[in-house]
Amino acid sequence: MYAIILSGGKQYKVAKGDTVEVEKLYAGAGEKITIPVLMTVDGDKVNLASNSTKLTAEATVLGHGKEKKVVVYKYKPKKNVRKKKGHRQPFTQIKITKIG
Repeated sequence: MYAIILSGGKQYKVAKGDTVEVEKLYAGAGEKITIPVLMTVDGDKVNLASNSTKLTAEATVLGHGKEKKVVVYKYKPKKNVRKKKGHRQPFTQIKITKIG
């Protein structure tokens, strides 16, 4: 059985026991959170959230971190204009404990 969850405007395919890195959530490490489920699949049986009651998944927050640095370099020829910027996207690592 797996589910499609929605977190931070993105969709993730998860199963019970999976560890996923999602967009930063404002929850401390060890807290339990609920995440909306868009669809569940159990063998040949597909259950959409729009067809029935609200589906949710429970997860435990494992911790927070930052992705690898992405360097952006802006350059204008013949003008001596150069800008170098770096960005590290924050994320939250969660473990799915229950679907349904």
